[in-house]
Parts: sequence; structure tokens; C-alpha cells
Amino acid sequence: MTSLVYQGSELQLFAAAEQWNRYLAIVLRPYIGGSVLEVGAGLGTTTRALHHAGVRQWLCLEPDRTMYATLVEAAERSALPSGCAPMLGTIADLAPGDVYDTVLYVDVLEHIRDDADELALAGSRLSPAGYLVVLAPAHQSLYAPFDAAIGHFRRYDRAGMHAIAPPGLALVAERYLDAAGMLLSLGNRMLLRRSKPSALQIAFWDRFVVPISRLVDPLLAFRVGRSVLAVWQRPR
Repeated sequence: MTSLVYQGSELQLFAAAEQWNRYLAIVLRPYIGGSVLEVGAGLGTTTRALHHAGVRQWLCLEPDRTMYATLVEAAERSALPSGCAPMLGTIADLAPGDVYDTVLYVDVLEHIRDDADELALAGSRLSPAGYLVVLAPAHQSLYAPFDAAIGHFRRYDRAGMHAIAPPGLALVAERYLDAAGMLLSLGNRMLLRRSKPSALQIAFWDRFVVPISRLVDPLLAFRVGRSVLAVWQRPR
């Protein structure tokens, strides 16, 4: 069983970002259903935000032992949605032949050194017509001390996503999200030079900036944003 130690502490900060999680749930829902594999489930925040009635079962795969223990404790007290099961390890630890209708990487792939190999493994775990969903921080030009501090190897743009596309899958969606948040990221990098956002900054972004992005992103045809989304599908 593969286990790793997670370097970051931002998960607690972003766990309170309710507006952002609601926005992600709306954007990602068309691609999530049936049996779901969430790689890097962390504290279960994304699990709770994205789970819906169309999900049959949800595997919370987490390589960090401390966060895995948190997931187990949450499952035991029914703080995770019904049908969610934690597992310690990485995608390489899954049983042979296990396939899923959705494989999720939400702010996870940037922590994995061999990202192309990781997505190739993920693609092999998809059922016919299944979706591989990747959301990651956008634009290497925004790479800041905060990224380094929490173990980000890189940030992505559309070209970067194309370069690591898993073999045999078709790209069915690609967009940037949080155009207004991108301005905040630029300010944080160029003006404040902070290595980590404060809880107050996260609260301001979530309460005031994310609602603006929800309005502006479609007007900009999802061409600008702080995060980049790519969705691939396995042929039927």
C-alpha cells in the first residue's frame, strides 16, 4: 500500500470556501455519476461538495495517512455522503480490473511529479463512456511561494493539459474558471508576495469574488481564470 506525506496546510483554509464548492458542483455535475473514484480526497471537502443523487458509490482515495484517518473518522460518524468509502493509497494500489464511471482530480494533479503517467493510469480505470475530470491551478506565470510551500510541481494551461492527455480518451470539455479570482492571484503574487493566503483573504475571495466569477466566466467564454478544467471521455 502506497502512502505519502502531504506537505500543504491549505486544505483547512479552502474547506470553508462554500461559494467556490457550489460553483464547482454546478460545473462538474454533468461528468459525475455512477461509480466515482476521487484521487486525493484530502479532508472530504470535495467529496461532500460534489456528491449528488446520481452517484452510486464513491471511493475516497488518499495517500496521506493523517488525512486518510480523518476520512475514516468522518465516514464512521456519517459525515461523508452515503456510499463513500475511504482507501489509503494511490491509483496504483487499486485492485486489478476495478473501473469507474468518473475519475476525479480536483486540485491534486499539480502535486504529482509524473502527471502524464498518472493520467494514463487513470484513463485505464474508466468504464466505457466514463469521464476523467481534472481541475488544477492555472498559469505557470502565477507560480508563487505558496505553490512551492504546498508541494505544487507546476501550474497548467490548456496547452499543458493537451500535452498530458491520456491515450485513447477524447477531450470533451476544457475551460478556465474564476476570472475574477485570477486578478486576486496576480495581486497576491505581484504586490503582497505572501507565501500563504490568510483565512480573511480566502473568506473575501469566496464571499465576494467567486460570485462575480460565476457571472463573468460565461461572458468571457471561460477563456480566463485562476483554475483550468479538462475533461476526457473513454469511447463507448
